[in-house]
Amino acid sequence: MVSTGDAAPTFTATIGTSDHEPFDLDDHVGDGPVVLAFFPGAFTPPCTNEMIAFQERADAFEGAGATLLGISADSPFSQGAFREEHGIEFDLVSDMAGDAIRAYDLEIDIAELGLHGIANRAVFVIDDDGQVVYDWVADDPTNEPDYDAVLDAVESA
Repeated sequence: MVSTGDAAPTFTATIGTSDHEPFDLDDHVGDGPVVLAFFPGAFTPPCTNEMIAFQERADAFEGAGATLLGISADSPFSQGAFREEHGIEFDLVSDMAGDAIRAYDLEIDIAELGLHGIANRAVFVIDDDGQVVYDWVADDPTNEPDYDAVLDAVESA
């Protein structure tokens, strides 16, 4: 599992909109801290709560020079609808192929919901050198991160 002090695995995916814009993490590293917030699935209650909580703090993250990104295995269309419904202004990244999820060793199944190969809830902060300076992985995917701790990590990155 990726942890603090490791080089952050880079990956490519798709921005979560109907435009299918390409996403490359390398394009963001070096422009201030990057927050990767992996979540199991759009429109589920814990994930909705988490992404709204990040949106409510988006100004603080932006003020600290950070790029905030939500990542899930949802389709770009689902993520676009999710962003629109909940007023999420930061980018969501569609990792339908699971490359980022596997690179960060976050792949889980929630069989009772019929979800397989999705991301566990986790947050990583990456500094300008591409190093992980903060990591948190949920013991239970219904748990949410300590948002203040994430912001503290961004501010000290």
